[in-house]
Amino acid sequence: MTEPLSIVWNFDPVFIALGSFDIRYYGVMWALAILIGAKFFDNFCKREGLPSSVSESIFVYGTLATIIGARLGHCLFYDTMEYLSRPWTIVTGFRDGGMASHGAAIGLLIGLWLFSRKNRLPYIWSLDRIMIPVGIGGAIVRLGNLFNSEIFGRATTLPWGFEFVRSSKWMHEYAPAAVHPTQIYEALCYLLTFGILCWLYYKKDTGRRRPGVLFGIGLIGTFLTRFFIEFIKTEQEAFEVDWWLDMGQWLSIPFIALGAWMIWWSLSRPEVPVAEPEKPKHKRR
Repeated sequence: MTEPLSIVWNFDPVFIALGSFDIRYYGVMWALAILIGAKFFDNFCKREGLPSSVSESIFVYGTLATIIGARLGHCLFYDTMEYLSRPWTIVTGFRDGGMASHGAAIGLLIGLWLFSRKNRLPYIWSLDRIMIPVGIGGAIVRLGNLFNSEIFGRATTLPWGFEFVRSSKWMHEYAPAAVHPTQIYEALCYLLTFGILCWLYYKKDTGRRRPGVLFGIGLIGTFLTRFFIEFIKTEQEAFEVDWWLDMGQWLSIPFIALGAWMIWWSLSRPEVPVAEPEKPKHKRR
């Protein structure tokens, strides 16, 4: 009998090793996602005539809020009792991993509110624009998960199944069967969401014409993707095994609902008129 095709994934997750200290590709991917987000906000501010101080402050508020939210989200949502019994490991265990995208989203919502207040901008302005870099950033972070050989799917006979030979979870629960590379599935869906949002913002000027639409589409594109792909993912924690929906799906539902409501709210209001740029007049000679 012919063995199903599969991809043996034996990628070294360490980017640079300096003695006992190492920097992993996962951390590099997070840093890259944050830098790309800051670059996009710089572009938004220049395009819309806002001072450079606005784009400079988003790096501080957005970065801190995202990282703190992602870490606290993992500690509270996925291993509450462990971190309550040893709260110092929230900080000391940071290098051991543990970042939750839902926590990052909540942290970012709070950070953007503070950013908007500081710069006297409408909160919805910040929410709409942040979803564009979130799309590309989410794809990059999922590649970091791929490099770490973590958060993969269940067994599959599809020819693009992966054998995560560096993962103890794969070795103990699935070897020698290949599994779904759900990190790649999510990354592709996030890239699609990113492309749609870029088209709406740069080609249709939806960010100014329909405040709230970009935020709503971004939430649905991100968390509806997460909701459905979770059905073929392995459980991240043992307590999820007998659940009808896992933790990631339960946490995604409020964001999906908020996204649908934001789209409805925006489309039910009159479109905001946006002045077209004046064409330069040619002088007669």
